[in-house]
Amino acid sequence: MVQSSHNNAKGGVFPMRTAGIICEFNPLHKGHGWMMEEVRRKGADAIVCAMSGNFVQRGEAAVADKLARAEMAVRCGADLVLELPTPWAAATAEQFARGGVELLHKTGVVTDLAFGSECGDAADLQQLAAALDSAEYEENLRSLLTGGESFAVCRQKAAAMIVGEDAAALLASPNNNLGIEYCRAMHRVGADMNLITVPRRGASHDGAPAEGIASASHIRTLLRQGKTEEAFSYMPPEAADVLRRELAAGRAPAALHNCERAVLAKLRAMAEEDFAPYDTSGEGLYHRLYEAVRSETSVEAILDAAKSKRYSHARLRRMVLHAWLDMKEVPADVPYLRVLAANETGRKLLRKMRDGGAPVLTKAADVAALGAEAEALFTTEALRTDLYTLSFPDLAQSACGRDWRVTPIML
Repeated sequence: MVQSSHNNAKGGVFPMRTAGIICEFNPLHKGHGWMMEEVRRKGADAIVCAMSGNFVQRGEAAVADKLARAEMAVRCGADLVLELPTPWAAATAEQFARGGVELLHKTGVVTDLAFGSECGDAADLQQLAAALDSAEYEENLRSLLTGGESFAVCRQKAAAMIVGEDAAALLASPNNNLGIEYCRAMHRVGADMNLITVPRRGASHDGAPAEGIASASHIRTLLRQGKTEEAFSYMPPEAADVLRRELAAGRAPAALHNCERAVLAKLRAMAEEDFAPYDTSGEGLYHRLYEAVRSETSVEAILDAAKSKRYSHARLRRMVLHAWLDMKEVPADVPYLRVLAANETGRKLLRKMRDGGAPVLTKAADVAALGAEAEALFTTEALRTDLYTLSFPDLAQSACGRDWRVTPIML
């Protein structure tokens, strides 16, 4: 019988099988809680989360700050939460996966990679991952992209030419897509982890609630509408209590809409060529974005004006966020493992990580000892947090220097 992390901690037995989960928890809902329970049922003794910091993959501010969301995670089943810095957190699925896998691999303690999937079969996802890494796929994709269809559609068609339409159809669902990117990232990073796939339960990625489970997107919508108690009903009570506290303090729900004028001010001060470094399309998308900035009066209107059949809102939103944060490139690797929250088992994992030489960061002042690359990233991340706090409902909560002051949540 698999012991829980709490039993392991009390008995003094170090967990042997540690599952890593790459996540946003934006916010943590009942589906996330169920997934962590399922990961333990499948044999994990401990859970380490690589969690997005204050900005997320959609190019938005997280609904609550990273420490609050990390606390939710540890109160709801995780043992240790490490921060996935903004360059990887607010990036494409491929870069998000690469950063998360690399971070977990660097711990030296993660033996398994666990993720939710509409498919639930790791072998099918690995087959697709191999196809996407082939020269044949790249050639198919280049040819299809000339037809003007979206990248996602062309990607699925290019894969279907190798593995067939049924197998390639897995790319149409967000969690399968991320699972495939995790498989690709493991190969590139050289991470030898077992895969634990957990079939998705409840609501779809952006769908209506099902089986008593709502998506994080639906919960955020409820919070924006002021339906807080309904939002809390879709969260584990421990997570809801943390979010309730953040709402009462004026730190949630955070949203870029709260600091829209600051975003627009930055965009309007940019010349057309200034947008180019944030455009990874290679097709001059930044021209469309610049024209939209010059003609529209809100961020949403800018995105609507620049959007096309080929380019999604999420891609454009990331461009806008990267421009606001002055984030032009993704570093070569994740230079440190910043601890956001831990319980007793998590602290045992941290001791083992340090013994193995992992660059663990619990105190901001210690970052200088980790080298110039680590110090540069942390300093920049601290400035990004200063901008993030402008998205709090209560501006009085947005004092600068937050990343330098806060310490990990230890439960």
